[in-house]
Amino acid sequence: MTFRSTPPPIKDPADLHLELRPCQRFSLDNGLQVYAIDAGAEEVLQVDIVFQAGNSYEEKNGLAPAVNFLLKNGTPSRSAFEINEFFDYHGAYLNRNCHNETADVVLHCLNKHLPELLPVMCELLTEAEFPAQELDIYRQNMKQRLDVNLQKCDFVANRLIDEYLWGFAHPYGRYSTHESYDALDRNALRVFYNKHYACGHATLFVAGLLPKDIEAQLNRSFGQLPLQRKPLAPAAHPTRRASERRHRIINQPDGVQGAIRMGRSFPNRHHPDYPGAMVLNALFGGFFGSRLMENIREDKGYTYGIYSFLQHHLTESAWMVSTEAGREVCEATIEEVYREMHRLREEEIPTDELQMVRNYLMGTLLGELDGPFQIIGRWKNLVLNGLDEGFFTRTIETIRSISDVELKTLANRYLQEETFYELLVI
Repeated sequence: MTFRSTPPPIKDPADLHLELRPCQRFSLDNGLQVYAIDAGAEEVLQVDIVFQAGNSYEEKNGLAPAVNFLLKNGTPSRSAFEINEFFDYHGAYLNRNCHNETADVVLHCLNKHLPELLPVMCELLTEAEFPAQELDIYRQNMKQRLDVNLQKCDFVANRLIDEYLWGFAHPYGRYSTHESYDALDRNALRVFYNKHYACGHATLFVAGLLPKDIEAQLNRSFGQLPLQRKPLAPAAHPTRRASERRHRIINQPDGVQGAIRMGRSFPNRHHPDYPGAMVLNALFGGFFGSRLMENIREDKGYTYGIYSFLQHHLTESAWMVSTEAGREVCEATIEEVYREMHRLREEEIPTDELQMVRNYLMGTLLGELDGPFQIIGRWKNLVLNGLDEGFFTRTIETIRSISDVELKTLANRYLQEETFYELLVI
């Protein structure tokens, strides 16, 4: 019998036992690898097909996101309007996303409609036409959006800090311009589409309450595509970092607020320092109770929010600090960021503060495993980054066991003022 007057015992999230649920793996007739999570209580599922079609593979600036966006905008048998009406009619949502190395097409739908939806999803991956009118609309809309965004200091700062870290010729540092949109043409879109989608390399992730014949359904639609069995070799892109590390940009002469971005290069998830750096980042500026937030928001009142984060890429990452502050306190904000770096390098970390960070990180992981879509997202992260299954367990062990001495060592290795690029856009 449950005694309602007796509260349950309180347990720190750091003491919880977390495991990543295993996923099913199988191959379709054409060699397409499928990762599946069969879980959940509702008759819904997610189908996510990921291609090596990010901007690392484009020959023209802006080509990869344009192809990805226009996949839904016309085939020989359906107009853009008819495609959207079809998915809306079935209560489904088809989204597409383009990243640095990968691009994906993601379907969310009710299980019962999967037999009707998969063939149309497949049609978009093999018969997209990129009508001239749709390309013109895309160009116009994107240039108008760019004009609006260029008035925003935070938008400009996000573009420029990446360029300083990687160089404009590098996919991680490249950004859109009016000229890049004007240079897009249908022939280039078709060539990229045929190489990286219709005949590219892909990986398939499915999750939800899966039908018993899910493998057969996937095989009928995706198992016949002329996809490449072997992944493309990673494209080589030279990094040309800015020689000057301190930058001040006036974007709005009468602006009352400035956007601050500070960043440095950092190894990718394969580096042995990564799990510990994740803990150190949380302590530094990774959540609402971090030192940056406590100092610069709560104590000084310079900003509504300030965060640090590890900006993940497949080959190399970056450690970033991001905030917006009043124009008159921007320089002081930057100085306080450096002050917190210095404290982490020199001072001991209180036990209760470190325990709070452990609880936060474990609680975040617990939330990221809440449901089949979140679990497959974790598997997708492992697969696309070439990480083994033990990465999740090793990360948890690091969160639980890393000491303040180890964190101080990492701070002295990575949180050095002279290694950060510093940008203020007003």
